[in-house]
Amino acid sequence: MDFTNEKILQIAMEQSAVDANCRAEDFLRSENVVALSASNPKARKYLSLPFDCNLISYGSNIVASISEKYRAVVIDYIHRFPSERCFETPNLHVLNDALQKDELRICFMAEYFLPDLQALRSLDCPYPMRLMHSADFSMLYTPQWSNALCERRRELDVLGVGAYDGDTLVGLAACSADCEGMWQIGVDVLPGYRRQGIASALTSRLALEILERGKVPFYCAAWSNVKSVRNAIKSGFRPAWVEMTAKSAAFVAEMNGKES
Repeated sequence: MDFTNEKILQIAMEQSAVDANCRAEDFLRSENVVALSASNPKARKYLSLPFDCNLISYGSNIVASISEKYRAVVIDYIHRFPSERCFETPNLHVLNDALQKDELRICFMAEYFLPDLQALRSLDCPYPMRLMHSADFSMLYTPQWSNALCERRRELDVLGVGAYDGDTLVGLAACSADCEGMWQIGVDVLPGYRRQGIASALTSRLALEILERGKVPFYCAAWSNVKSVRNAIKSGFRPAWVEMTAKSAAFVAEMNGKES
């Protein structure tokens, strides 16, 4: 497939439309859009659908994919504040407080990046890089590679690029086939090998490999994860959209317990 930045963005919006149960053009409207969430076998595999409340913005407006139960609460919120303010404090406390009455809380807040074809290029790595496939990952489902690979969805990890110091794997970027047209990149570098340009070399090389296979690479980072955002930018990715998702209070408590 011959990609352009415009085509890549369109593919991303079409996938977001599948995930949110709306139309791709809804993300370009000046007014906000509310859609009733629904399960869809073509949605990104890691999403738990239907949503109770998920807000998406590509910069023009907010598309809210929701349960009917929360329609009034969400409409009031997204029309009360400018769209960019709805994804940050102090305003998001208004939504969180309203949702908490039904045992929901704001849980996930993330920024998504797409490749800029004018910036994406293969970057130099101080160590030899090797292309890797699913069969090469079997012994790598360990904490040190948990950003690059996902143990719970091993079957989706399809392609990677590793950096080696001799026979030792010191950095790994891998991608999961989260949906038909888009593969998500994650990357890890061993602590003693960081700040040498390994992560960006691996990420950029993998992004090019994904594009060659006719898929769109995408990259996700929390806003506060400065080192990950820097890697995305250095690797030739640019911010494309943001999402904020509410989950049950029990789910949030379980996640906090795991991270404590």
